[in-house]
Amino acid sequence: SCLHHTDAYNIKNLVVRRGQAFQLQVSFNRAPRTTDKLSVRFGFGEKPMKVRGTLMSLNPKWEQDPNEWRISIIRSSGKECLLSITSSPKALVGKYTLNVKAGTSIYEPENSAIYLLFNPWCRDDVVFLADEAQRKEYVLNDTGYIYVGSAYNIYGRPWNFGQFEDFILDACMYLLDKSKLKLSYRRDPVLVSRAMSALVNANDDSGVLLGNWSGNYSHGTSPMDWIGSVSILQDYYRTKKPVCYGQCWVFSGVLTTVMRCLGIPSRCVSNFNSAHDTEENLRVDVYLNELGEKLENKSFDSVWNFHVWNDVWMKRPDLPVGFDGWQAIDSTPQEKSQGIFQCGPCPLKAIREGDVYLPFDSKFVFAEVNADKVYWVVRKVNGKEKYTKMGTETQCIGLNISTKAVGQNTREDITAQYKFPEGSKEERQAMQRATSFIQPSGMTPRARFGSPMRMANSTDSRPEVLQEAVSKTGIQLEIIHIEALYPGNPLELAVTMKTSTPGSWTINLTSSCQLQSYTGKVQAKLGHIKETIKLEGKSEMQVPLKIMADAYMKTLASVEDEALIHVTAIAEVQGTDDKLTKETTMSFEYPPITVQMPETAKLNKEFTCAFIFKNELNIALDNCKLLVEGLGLFKMATFDEGDVKPGRIIKSQIICTPTRLGEKKIVAKLTSTQIKGISTERAITITE
Repeated sequence: SCLHHTDAYNIKNLVVRRGQAFQLQVSFNRAPRTTDKLSVRFGFGEKPMKVRGTLMSLNPKWEQDPNEWRISIIRSSGKECLLSITSSPKALVGKYTLNVKAGTSIYEPENSAIYLLFNPWCRDDVVFLADEAQRKEYVLNDTGYIYVGSAYNIYGRPWNFGQFEDFILDACMYLLDKSKLKLSYRRDPVLVSRAMSALVNANDDSGVLLGNWSGNYSHGTSPMDWIGSVSILQDYYRTKKPVCYGQCWVFSGVLTTVMRCLGIPSRCVSNFNSAHDTEENLRVDVYLNELGEKLENKSFDSVWNFHVWNDVWMKRPDLPVGFDGWQAIDSTPQEKSQGIFQCGPCPLKAIREGDVYLPFDSKFVFAEVNADKVYWVVRKVNGKEKYTKMGTETQCIGLNISTKAVGQNTREDITAQYKFPEGSKEERQAMQRATSFIQPSGMTPRARFGSPMRMANSTDSRPEVLQEAVSKTGIQLEIIHIEALYPGNPLELAVTMKTSTPGSWTINLTSSCQLQSYTGKVQAKLGHIKETIKLEGKSEMQVPLKIMADAYMKTLASVEDEALIHVTAIAEVQGTDDKLTKETTMSFEYPPITVQMPETAKLNKEFTCAFIFKNELNIALDNCKLLVEGLGLFKMATFDEGDVKPGRIIKSQIICTPTRLGEKKIVAKLTSTQIKGISTERAITITE
């Protein structure tokens, strides 16, 4: 199992990869004779049959199985016989039953189930990945990070994939059976990964996880409280019922576990400012009121601060040549594809080059990383709503696409694998290619209500929209925070305005601050400013926007999601058509958790690990829970810490007994009523 890179699976049965030899020792009650009719048989599914290719019957003497399985005798002495068996690199992936047929009798060993997996180490397997460091990361690494936050404030959330833990392999086999994929399709990673993208969400098929973005998770586990996939998949396998609840990073983490467990190279991918373009017209409309506050009821489209999906590595023999390699799949239930909530696999090359006619779901993924954002201000004029277009941002969607780097605990930016550099010739060509397959609607506001009004200056073809009117004043807006954003402190924000053209300008500035979830859903309005500002020539001015703690603390404690600070600013220059809108999302900052433990430990010898947290905030943290997990060290544990007053230090410890060699990680997370997202990790090396 070491040669097959399957020795880590925590299971008594034989686990091997396809297209690679494994050995089988057979003992007889007497020495076999040349006249004995012997065959070793591998059956797949409920009724294995040779004609269906679900029964491989291998005879060491004469026949090679028509399905390209091979058998040979390594050594035969007396009653003992050592056989070498190589399955086909195109073999069905899943659970086989092994038996030996001698004459008319059939012998089935104990633990007769054999698990056969995809093989990224085998040149002839369609999931072959040439680089050993990448195989270690994308197939064998059972820990990692999922990148969250906002485009300019990205942080890694530690995640335990745990594909080798108890019952995870069995849970994946159960999902394969539940997928209703024809047995003959189970050799194809394209169809297997598509089926798993559907089964990791519970929407159509009572799959693994039920999504919930409501902010109320009292009937299950809050999505913020998971630190890995293990307890989710174990729960699901035990109860066969969907586990509550997931949001995008949880769906992605679980899908990575399932893919790596089955042997398909996989990585979690985070897209910042991710467009959810329901109309497939490459445009997301954002509606603001006169204060610059977002009007959510106007638009079906949305921009998520981040969205996490997966890439899987495979050849695409089903497509024209050139689309092998990374493919995007997504198990977060957003849009139906062929009638159910599934997404992908879609080649990254097709997204980059604008070939959005290729399967699967390339239009949807292309829009997530390439849509334009159009701002509208809605004002009441004589009792009627009037829409004013405040500008189009062509470069704010699909930023800093991130995954964990190979072999290092750092972030790798893979934006260039999804898109050409903004403004480059190739990017414009890809955009034109994509728009030839996507019908863009003209530049009219598409509010949910009322018929779209044609605008006098509306243009129908998208490339025109890219040339925004050049500003006369060269006005620029920047939104910053002056002090660290600690919960319980005032939020000291500011809008900086710059002009780069000589002249005297009067500017109407409106700016508002809202608390929102990562999907852009507004949780509370915190405050706004409306000012008229005079700027002379090339100059700059900072306008403060201060939010007192009382304005947001109640909301922070009442929503069960991690809240982000969202600021929008609108500037209109009097006497010109110059208008500008800018928005920024910022995350709160938290005190850290410290982990105390040795750097190395011995196999099966216990050691102590301590977790220390000091509440350095000005507010009490209520109902604190510390969640800890160490794969190969200890099972997940939860400590109830109660209410932690300002300045108080809490310390919890756990006794660990390492069961596996190599580098192992401990992940810890602290959640409370006020704060959801403090996490940390520490590595330890286990030696003999």
